[in-house]
Amino acid sequence: MTYAYLRQIPGTKNLTLQQKDVIGYALGQGLEIDKEVVEHSSKNRPIEERKQFEEFMHSMEEGDNLIIDEIWTLSNRVEELVKILCCTMSRKINLYVASRGILITKETPIGYVMPLLNELREESHDRRSGVGRPKGSKSRSKFDTLQPKILQMLKDGQSVSAIARELGVSRSSLKDYIESRSLKELVENTFVEIGRPLETDIISDEILICPFEQEDRNNNTIKQKGVN
Repeated sequence: MTYAYLRQIPGTKNLTLQQKDVIGYALGQGLEIDKEVVEHSSKNRPIEERKQFEEFMHSMEEGDNLIIDEIWTLSNRVEELVKILCCTMSRKINLYVASRGILITKETPIGYVMPLLNELREESHDRRSGVGRPKGSKSRSKFDTLQPKILQMLKDGQSVSAIARELGVSRSSLKDYIESRSLKELVENTFVEIGRPLETDIISDEILICPFEQEDRNNNTIKQKGVN
């Protein structure tokens, strides 16, 4: 199974540009994308709060291919990225980074990965210092939290007017948002699987990233003993 993984958070490269680069890379590598998965968030959440990401990671099997545009698509926190890479390697998942044209597998030497982590660390420092903004990024919008629902409604064939009425927002503002994010193009030109819109913007579910599965099992055992 080959997955294309896109992640939209404020201040980062938009979904349409990510999708374009990932699909172009896949074609060049002779990879046929079976499913495209999109993660949405109204802010840059820590990994512990990304339940849909947890579910996605645990749905993949040995030998699956995962294609991302940039390494930061997975996380722009170095310590989190290390955990995620350990997960893909331990599960023997082939991780393709389109922008770099590289493949990371269980056999990839750690020295090959370190430059990517160092660059991510430097980019994180630049962002904290207010230096620049990634190409294709957009400023935050009040519609960002509604983006999964808007995409799903567009995918269902609803018009902008109908969506605006259902959401109780201005049609012109919604139209501007859809056009600025190229959401119609995203829906029309992909087999994207849109996750179920969240009922709340607050997520507190525990993440079960691979390196800590044993720790989670130990915690469950302790809880069970406590009940008994």
